[in-house]
Amino acid sequence: MPRRSPPTARERSTVLPDPNSLYGPLDPAPDAGYENAPPRMGFFTDTSVCIGCKACEVACKEWNGVPESGLDLLGMSYDNTGALTANSWRHVAFIEQPRPAGHRTPPFAGTPTDGSVSAASAAAAAGTSERTGTDPGVPTGTPSAAARMAGGGPADVLGAIAADPTAAGRGGAGPQFLGMPGAQPPGRGTGVEERTDFRWLMMSDVCKHCTHAACLDVCPTGSLFRTEFGTVVVQEDICNGCGYCISACPYGVIDQRKDDGRAWKCTLCYDRLGAGMTPACAQACPTESIQYGPLDELRERAAARVATLHDRGVPEARLYGHDPNDGVGGDGAFFLLLDEPEVYGLPPDPVVTTRDLPKMWKRAGLAALAMAAATVAAFVGGSS
Repeated sequence: MPRRSPPTARERSTVLPDPNSLYGPLDPAPDAGYENAPPRMGFFTDTSVCIGCKACEVACKEWNGVPESGLDLLGMSYDNTGALTANSWRHVAFIEQPRPAGHRTPPFAGTPTDGSVSAASAAAAAGTSERTGTDPGVPTGTPSAAARMAGGGPADVLGAIAADPTAAGRGGAGPQFLGMPGAQPPGRGTGVEERTDFRWLMMSDVCKHCTHAACLDVCPTGSLFRTEFGTVVVQEDICNGCGYCISACPYGVIDQRKDDGRAWKCTLCYDRLGAGMTPACAQACPTESIQYGPLDELRERAAARVATLHDRGVPEARLYGHDPNDGVGGDGAFFLLLDEPEVYGLPPDPVVTTRDLPKMWKRAGLAALAMAAATVAAFVGGSS
């Protein structure tokens, strides 16, 4: 598919804008002036199958030549990117959630193990059903090892109490238990009765390519433009670094690069789309968590996926950014989440920041007229 240039000012003037071009359902490419535009393309990110491998981050950087983001250790699980920035157009979030047993969905429901987790299956999974003798050294998390270390009692190499009391005497009292955490899987060191559930929520975040993109509305140079695929792209060569788009974005996606001051964000691999190729991040995703295609088809696929998860006992599964009637007219990149949007750092009810521009300009105009009338009245009154 040949790449098309954005419409010129003359071409835009021949196309009447949609009466709801600042809010509500809309096909953005025709509204931007494209005739015979192809279907709107986008991303559907299914976080339920994201494994946090960060292949999307690497592929995005390699294809688009995005500079490295630094090697900061943020202490946020395995998330050392932190957020979407000018140097991170994809961000894989890791949200750690310790949960008491029985909270919401049973951990094993809907998986090949069948049914909810039980003490017996947890014991087998944690390896506490019987000792195999394959653990290297003394497992520090086992109760017998802890008792031996705390009291100095004898034990064999597997942590079991030695039958011969003189065996410990020959080897000394042994190391003292210092409260170090065990290196065993959950449940092996503490027993099934003390085990709690734990999960990672992982999500590959990206620019949402909003139907009503406030960043595009406020750009004074035309650096941001709508493509024929309905996506929003920054032309960095004409960006003047004003930063208006940064404050306008309801998701906080766009960022300025410190060394040049210009704005950068995901382009949904516009160059690849024009050549009929899949965006680099979706191409690299090993689990198809990131899916690319016509937006209407992705929405149907996402609705079916949510229904499947509900049937499998995951009632908290929900879609985010898919609704054309939301505050931004629906996103070109939407998500399947397993918890509230705030948990993932997403706004619960985003609204395009330019939605009230007509009312604002109307009020500003009325205020200006009122001031002009007051000024004229003052001069007339003073001269008389």
